[in-house]
Amino acid sequence: MSLQPDDTSPNRRAAPPRGWLRAVVVVSLALAFVVAAVGFVGFLSQLRGVEVSPPRNADGIVVLTGGSSRVSDAMELLSAGYGKRLLISGVHPTNDASDISRSLPDSQRLINCCVDLDHSAVNTRSNAAQTRRWVRERGFKSLIVVTSNYHMPRAIVELSHAMPDVTLIPFSVIGDKWRDEPWWTSGATFRLLLSEYAKYVAAEVRVRLADAGLDLTYDLGEPAPPPPATAQAN
Repeated sequence: MSLQPDDTSPNRRAAPPRGWLRAVVVVSLALAFVVAAVGFVGFLSQLRGVEVSPPRNADGIVVLTGGSSRVSDAMELLSAGYGKRLLISGVHPTNDASDISRSLPDSQRLINCCVDLDHSAVNTRSNAAQTRRWVRERGFKSLIVVTSNYHMPRAIVELSHAMPDVTLIPFSVIGDKWRDEPWWTSGATFRLLLSEYAKYVAAEVRVRLADAGLDLTYDLGEPAPPPPATAQAN
């Protein structure tokens, strides 16, 4: 007489419902994809497709380096009287005003009188920290922000968090490649936008946590807070 397995044994009843777990994972991934896709569309809707002159003047202008024609566009705004002074944030440590003058010979007078260089910033968050320091030193209350269109949403998140009392006026720079072909036809541009979207989401999350009192890091460009008196040296 052969023995048949007992389907009602305790071990059999305790086995995890793999089909149910698989369905939960699939549904969760699908929802995450939908949320990310909707967020990406919302991010794209913030990007300007054409350059639009600022609606009004400001106390100062800041340009965040890293994209083509950002500095030249910022110099044009300064020349047109949209701001009193210009901060070029994120200048390479080996470059100085003479290097910028050589690339923009028609702007040498403005560079000598009305342009400040920031060599400390290495990313958007430190751009914001150094810009805050510059704004406070000058007593400015309004600022035109110059950067590439795809970078503008993250730049505004970081700058507005660093300077909530300063009015920010975006001026989005449109690169030649963006003008020449739709972004969805270029794999490189699409990857750039996906990367920038991920950085934008990370910045939004960090800023919202900081606003809720969960900021676990100090601002880049600012002195690190001293350790507690009871802390032991490692």
